[in-house]
Amino acid sequence: MAEGDLLSRARAGDELAFADVVSPHRRELHVHCYRMLGSFEEAEDAVQDALLAAWRGLASFEERSSIRTWLYRVATNTCLNVVRTSSRRPQMELPATAPRPTRSETVTWLEPYPDAMLSELPHDSPGAEQVIEQTEAISLAFITALQLLSPRARAVLVMRDVLGFSAREVADTLETTPEAVNMSLSRARASIQKNSPSAGDISAAGREQAELAQRLAGALAAHDIDAVVGLLAEDVRISMPPLPAVWDGRRNAVLFLTEVAFRLVPEARFVPTQANGQPALAVYTRDEINGRWHASGILVITLRGNEIAALTRFETHTLRPFGLPRVLLDH
Repeated sequence: MAEGDLLSRARAGDELAFADVVSPHRRELHVHCYRMLGSFEEAEDAVQDALLAAWRGLASFEERSSIRTWLYRVATNTCLNVVRTSSRRPQMELPATAPRPTRSETVTWLEPYPDAMLSELPHDSPGAEQVIEQTEAISLAFITALQLLSPRARAVLVMRDVLGFSAREVADTLETTPEAVNMSLSRARASIQKNSPSAGDISAAGREQAELAQRLAGALAAHDIDAVVGLLAEDVRISMPPLPAVWDGRRNAVLFLTEVAFRLVPEARFVPTQANGQPALAVYTRDEINGRWHASGILVITLRGNEIAALTRFETHTLRPFGLPRVLLDH
């Protein structure tokens, strides 16, 4: 059935017709909310709230724009409300054996996004000449840099440079002027360029990514420090959201691995996956009581050429959307 017919039925109170109208846009709205909030789980809740608001406010849709543009308007303002009213989860404590961090990270609520879900995005956004490439626009570095912007500036940059909406469309969404949007965009671009350096190479060939991830997994499983260090860039960055601590450089990486990772996780197995356009390893640790291998987190790898520029370790609950088993079967 044509979208116009579905929309007419939805206006008449047909919930199934409304579901059919919004279904083609649901994944891209979820990714939009993820960019705005930096959290997969918060994005899920925001999309649900946005679609409920759209259903309740369908009578206000005057069809002066496409249904897609209108849904993005509702989702954007939903995310702005979330940021205004929610408090981020508390930070976890630094392990007692951890070396002194080199600096702190203010974005502690970051979560990974499964690449399998990114494949559901439309390949051709209408009328968009995006300034930011789609692969870069989902990387951890970019998502982190977005969170350092004010919520409205975040919305402006994502809608203009990632999604390709016009200044007028963004102004209508934020109830401001195109001139104000352009001023905000200029400042946001400068901030992103400063806080999201091109440290990662997420465009490397899939085989190269997989091989490097496999070598890292083998070295970590064997506690082979020399092999791990041989894969790391000199200025490698290690972080563990929601922990605010960051360890920079190979020397600190060695201390972190020996005093934290290998000490707290004496045995581990790794399952390759993909997150945020980057190679990743799901981490499984052995239960000393029953001998089973339980999921215990995910390690996202940022590459620079044939070196690892960053390792970001996320907590166990962030594995849920990746569709991986909670317990590995014995080999």
